[in-house]
Amino acid sequence: MNQLVPSDIEAYAETHSMPESSVCRALREETHRTMEHPQMLVGPLEGAFLKMMAQLVGAKRVLEIGMFTGYSALCFAEALPEDGTVITCEVNEKSAAVARRYFAQASFGNKISIRMGPALDTIRTLIGPFDLIFIDADKTNYLNYYRRALDLLAPNGVILIDNVLWSGEVLKQPPPDESTAAIQELNRIVSADPRVTAVLVTIRDGILVVRRSVL
Repeated sequence: MNQLVPSDIEAYAETHSMPESSVCRALREETHRTMEHPQMLVGPLEGAFLKMMAQLVGAKRVLEIGMFTGYSALCFAEALPEDGTVITCEVNEKSAAVARRYFAQASFGNKISIRMGPALDTIRTLIGPFDLIFIDADKTNYLNYYRRALDLLAPNGVILIDNVLWSGEVLKQPPPDESTAAIQELNRIVSADPRVTAVLVTIRDGILVVRRSVL
């Protein structure tokens, strides 16, 4: 993933945002030491943004589509009340094994429930509403995830979709690959969908913030 925001600016923003928990820091460090593609981790600044969004919507039920090693799930769990829950979807057992260790260490890790298997299959079985839904899985299914997320979303809930700038590849025409084309299509469809209002925020690799339109 190309860094769209200069590293010194991002570091400054991290310094002036809510702090990273010790368990998230340890997980981030291990992920960068031991995992392939550690850039898939959301990191401290985006993690702070996710926590803030969960707090702003007063979330009690969060659905995460794509967990990796569990950093974002921990961020959500930390922000939720004691009776809050995070359902998180993952297909890779190696990533999930790392996540489970850190969920067990965190005082708030018991709020998280991992559902293994293809996320599309998992979310078809879920019953809403969810107050916040975070989409960060395989990009070619982003539109499918978005459509199902709308079905599961609480009336005042928020959908957050990660990597919607895709290292700047979304600017290229024609799109260089299937993932880029899928993200471009998602961005077009969401921006034209009369059922929702959306803002594409230039944090890290781009986050699309979506809520239902106010009638």
